[in-house]
Amino acid sequence: MIKKMNFYLFGLKGHSINININIFLTIIISILFLIFFMFKPLEIKQQKFHDVPLFELNDFTMYELNSKGLTTILRGDKGTRYADRYTIKKMDYTDNSKKYIANMVSDHGIYKNETIKLQGNVVYVREDGLTYKSQKATYNKKTADIISNAKYIAYLNDNKVIGTYIKYNNISKKMYSKNVFAIYQLKEEK
Repeated sequence: MIKKMNFYLFGLKGHSINININIFLTIIISILFLIFFMFKPLEIKQQKFHDVPLFELNDFTMYELNSKGLTTILRGDKGTRYADRYTIKKMDYTDNSKKYIANMVSDHGIYKNETIKLQGNVVYVREDGLTYKSQKATYNKKTADIISNAKYIAYLNDNKVIGTYIKYNNISKKMYSKNVFAIYQLKEEK
C-alpha cells in the first residue's frame, strides 16, 4: 500500500499538494542524474615542470674535498642548483686537482658533469703565470682542457698570443689555436 504524504510548498498550509513519495524521489534522482551527465567538471590543466631549481644560493663559496685534500673552490654572487647542474652568476672557479692551480672567472657559468661553460668576460689564470681572456670558454675538469671558439688573448710573461680558437691542456701545457698572431720573446744563449 502506498501512503500519501502532504507536502507544503512555500510554507503555505492552506494550499497543499499531495505528492506520492515515489514520484518525488524519482524526480530528485532524475535531476541528479541530469546534473551528473550533462555538466562536466572543470578540467584543470596540469603542467609538468622539467627543469625546476632545487635551491638557490647568494654570495656563496663551495668547497670540494677528496682524500688528497681540497680540489675545487667555487664562488659566485648567485647560484642555482638544478637536478643535473649549477648555474652561477659572477663565477669564480679554482681547480686544484692538477699539477698547476687554475682559476677561472666569468660573468656567467654552468657547472655540469665535470664540465664548466663560462660566458662573458672570461679570465683563465694558471699558477705559473699563463693568462687567457675571452668572451666564452669551456673547461673540462677530467681532461684539464680549456676550449674557446671565440676571439682570445693569452699571455705568459712577455709572450702574447691572439687568435680565434684555442684549446689548451693544463696537464701537457700544449696549446692549439687558429688565426694566430703571436709576439714571442726568445732567450739568447751566451
